Amino acid sequence: MTSPRTDLSAFATALAERLPGIWTSDYQRHARYEDQFPRTEQLWDIGHVDYIVSQYVLTHDAVLHGPANQRLYVADRPLYPHQFVVAPLAPVGTHIKPHHLDAVREPNGIAVPKDPARAAAQVARRVLPRYEQALQTVLTHAADQPEPPHRPGPPQVEQVLTLTLYSDGALGAPYESVPVDARMTLYAHGFQYHPHQAAFLLPAADGDNGRALRVHGVVQQLTAQGIGVNLRHSAPTTSAALPPASPKTAPTTSRTR
Repeated sequence: MTSPRTDLSAFATALAERLPGIWTSDYQRHARYEDQFPRTEQLWDIGHVDYIVSQYVLTHDAVLHGPANQRLYVADRPLYPHQFVVAPLAPVGTHIKPHHLDAVREPNGIAVPKDPARAAAQVARRVLPRYEQALQTVLTHAADQPEPPHRPGPPQVEQVLTLTLYSDGALGAPYESVPVDARMTLYAHGFQYHPHQAAFLLPAADGDNGRALRVHGVVQQLTAQGIGVNLRHSAPTTSAALPPASPKTAPTTSRTR
């Protein structure tokens, strides 16, 4: 735990007075380490400010509230008694969802000198322009896509090919289960029909990579035709093995002389 600075509250108030626009300061002391989380978890920073709040116990901090719902986090910079850190906080609101921030680059914070005038000049020049641009991007995303872009489910299809990976390593499908419109595609991608097994099978000589390429080609071509493709493992054999057959003995006959 670092020793708390005694001038953070006064610095935050003086900084707010010198930033462009109308800003107010909300200073808080934290009795417990966990008390800093509600604010630090809103940090819009992946640089050294984020490192500080994740590695140090901060007994106090301040949040500056400014125009257009802008908020700046102000805290001590441990080990640097002549500096503070200032970083943007992410926007909040019922209309702001996590996916609105996903593709937005963090505006990040900076270290500033403890002189409020010099600190305000650096924040105005280095932080606020990035922050305002990031905020505008988030608001645009919120207006354009209010709900998360959930992936739709697959369309329903009338025909489905199920390829099975059998326990002996063979990959294929029983002939009768293969849709008629899919059979020529299997032939074209190297599947062979084995009459004695009544199934289309891929040659084992192709190896895993070769088979993967052939299956990928089948999937692309059949799905383009509106035929679904599944891949499954065969069900394990659960039936008990038959007992070994008893050796046959020739019948004995008695011969009377």
